Amino acid sequence: MPAPRGPGRPSFTPPSPGHIAGATLLSAAAAAVILVMAVLPAEYGVDPTGAGRALGLYRPPASETAAVLPTGTVASTGSGSLMRSDIAFRADEMSLTLESGEGAEIKAVMNAGDRLVFSWMADGGGVDVDMHGEVAGAPDGASLSYWKDEGRSSGHGTFEAPAAGNHGWFWQNLNDTPVTIRVKTAGYYERLFRP
Repeated sequence: MPAPRGPGRPSFTPPSPGHIAGATLLSAAAAAVILVMAVLPAEYGVDPTGAGRALGLYRPPASETAAVLPTGTVASTGSGSLMRSDIAFRADEMSLTLESGEGAEIKAVMNAGDRLVFSWMADGGGVDVDMHGEVAGAPDGASLSYWKDEGRSSGHGTFEAPAAGNHGWFWQNLNDTPVTIRVKTAGYYERLFRP
């Protein structure tokens, strides 16, 4: 016998088995769509519909990106950029003093794709600078120019060698007094030297 209704008590009608089955099927379909369009591309690198890429959720599996990356190349991954190198990380510091009117170079021996971070400072006045590279096997006097400037007292940045060869700086002191250049480099390259 049903419980008597009291004043102010709403009546409750339980859902029918058909309504429960319909809601269950709708929930299962929504979960399947979320799984295929978001979870599989973002977590497992599986994107059967292409929606994960379109939504920016696709992240290739680590095995897929690692297998296609040759040494010295850069690849975009879900966590940023990666550069692998057979050359061990190194850091160098070198200095030279230029008399008035004198010029000199410091270079790094690099393979194509090698990278370094650099910082140089000129004590005693600004200098003219030519950052350039001499590609291995190129004719004498042929060079690639990266950055030329006048009257600089410092320079800082990163550099990736476009080809194997010697890459670095030529400074010229046009002051009346000596200038000392101090260069710091760090990264993946064979060695730093003064030609």
